[in-house]
Amino acid sequence: MFGAVVPSAWAEFLPREIAVLQGLDKITARVTEFAVPVGTRARFGALSIHVQACFSTPPTEPPESAAFLQIDELKNGVIAGRLLSGWMYASSPAIHALEHPVYDVWVKECVTPAPEADDAAGD
Repeated sequence: MFGAVVPSAWAEFLPREIAVLQGLDKITARVTEFAVPVGTRARFGALSIHVQACFSTPPTEPPESAAFLQIDELKNGVIAGRLLSGWMYASSPAIHALEHPVYDVWVKECVTPAPEADDAAGD
């Protein structure tokens, strides 16, 4: 009765293990790309970014990735306040954008790492 209900729009999305994000430091104009495994945090400047979920469409659909992010501002290494909590789409980062005077962060894509080649194969 209380099972998760997936909206029909999400039916075509597949869960992924890693969110590939990009961040812009507006002071230095430096763009940084970084990968954050789902369920972990990354630090970008004075921001702490927690990726809670990451989904992308299958290869047979138009490309789209969406991640649920919680972004907090850090002051002296301690969380000072929540700046964003919600879904961010790779194709439309402005729909739910981070509003910060120094930093921009957006989702580039959601990926699952390729399986490692079995070194014992062929022995």
